[in-house]
Amino acid sequence: MTLAILLSGQGGQHSGMFDLTADRPEAQGIFAAATPLLGQDPRDLVRTGADLHANRTGQILCCVAGLAAWTLVQAAQASQAARPARVVVAGYSIGDLAAFGCAGLFAPETVLDLAAARAEAMDAVAGPDSGRGIPYGLAGLRGLPAERCFAMAGEHGCHPAIRNAVDSVVVGGPVEALDRLCAAALAAGAARAVRLPVHIPSHTPLLAEASARFAERLAEAPLATPPRPAPRLLSGLDGAAVFRPEVGLAKLAAQLSQTLDWAACLESIGEFGADHVLELGPGHALATMARAALPDARVHALEDFRRSAGVIQWIEDGA
Repeated sequence: MTLAILLSGQGGQHSGMFDLTADRPEAQGIFAAATPLLGQDPRDLVRTGADLHANRTGQILCCVAGLAAWTLVQAAQASQAARPARVVVAGYSIGDLAAFGCAGLFAPETVLDLAAARAEAMDAVAGPDSGRGIPYGLAGLRGLPAERCFAMAGEHGCHPAIRNAVDSVVVGGPVEALDRLCAAALAAGAARAVRLPVHIPSHTPLLAEASARFAERLAEAPLATPPRPAPRLLSGLDGAAVFRPEVGLAKLAAQLSQTLDWAACLESIGEFGADHVLELGPGHALATMARAALPDARVHALEDFRRSAGVIQWIEDGA
């Protein structure tokens, strides 16, 4: 068995996102580490009706969700120590940072501190209160060739942000330009073209300064010693295996202002022979994309399960 772990990006946060992990003893330290960053326990925060999609809050919550759910994978591996599954991990946007934690390169506390710093750098450069006076965002386009969508984005003053598949992309730019682009894409035959509930033009050149700021913060972050055998970490920027931490960290900073090639990540996961895929984090967007890209693999999102024991059993049964 080769198990691919996908760490979710923002967008799927909801009140029940910790239902399977809230009571796990192994995850208590993760929730505790996030509490001072969020101002309250993340399990309480998600139930209050607060804005879970605010950039800083959302990034921290996504990392908490991924790291807490990772304890389920660890439990499954520990119960079958004589025949552990081969594991590869990759993360989407902020999930890329969580993946570094799952791979053992950062302690959970470091991941959460970096998530806050990442969001703060992005907000300072192109957030609603950045002082630019221009509302920015992202839009998702589906049903046209990716290259055509990216060309249309340039024509409307927008930038490529993420290539999800051959006919599915995300673009970023000023809100007014995104609205014009969506209208043009629908007129050209796109099946879907809609602005996303995001107020930062992530993964575009508009965040070049944020990349530089985050690179400085990453350079100060203490690296941990991964366990042996360690999961194989793939860069969320281009799907390449991370063999040297300094190369992976450079890409982790660069991805704030460079186009993500998530389709390449899924291709790499297929090349590693993944026959089981599990998305950790809120939502199931990555699992949906993985089912399309890896039709022979057994794919689930954490939220497909009703109990944490079911997740552990599913992993054990596949080994």
